[in-house]
Amino acid sequence: MANGRQSSVKRLKMAERAQQQMELHFPGTPATFLWHRKTNDGFTTVARTLPIAMQVIDAQTKGSPAGHTLFGLWARAPDFPFVTIENPATFAAEAGFTGERAVDTWRKRMKALRDLWFIACKGGPSGDFHYVMLINPNVAVEYLHRQGKIQAGLYARFIDRVMEIGAYGEIEGFREYMLALDAYNKAQAEAAQASAASGAAPPENGGSVQAAAGVSA
Repeated sequence: MANGRQSSVKRLKMAERAQQQMELHFPGTPATFLWHRKTNDGFTTVARTLPIAMQVIDAQTKGSPAGHTLFGLWARAPDFPFVTIENPATFAAEAGFTGERAVDTWRKRMKALRDLWFIACKGGPSGDFHYVMLINPNVAVEYLHRQGKIQAGLYARFIDRVMEIGAYGEIEGFREYMLALDAYNKAQAEAAQASAASGAAPPENGGSVQAAAGVSA
């Protein structure tokens, strides 16, 4: 499995090879026709697995697909996984919703993304989704797989892509975290039962990312 440095070298080689192939097959293309994040303004960084994550979301929200809504959030993120939504109508329009109920439709999609754990939200002046934290889509997909909510074929394609881009360590890290969380919750439950049996006050919950980001074991 590639480490961070090896993955960076691999990406560089891929970019160099793509440039060579483009110059071979599309020689003389004016630079003004092309978009590159190092020379053009208005960019953010997204996971290469986002298209598959969007498919996972759409499969879970049939009839009301929310994948494009998530993409709109990532496209608005300032190269950091956090978005402040001052004007929901703008996000609704960019997600493709129009008409009088556009914002209501968008909010329903946002609720679905929150329930699927692709985002975590806090309320503010614009409503329940004023502050939005974007969950790593690789971790969110793995979380849904843990709950048995992803078709085997789609999950296999996701894992193939994760391994191809050198991001499988993220999946392993999440699995280790969830094992630790399971152990923590089990210990808390056992301590609470012991306290109840002895008549003592139950121990205080030390708090965890589970509560902060809405993830459950």
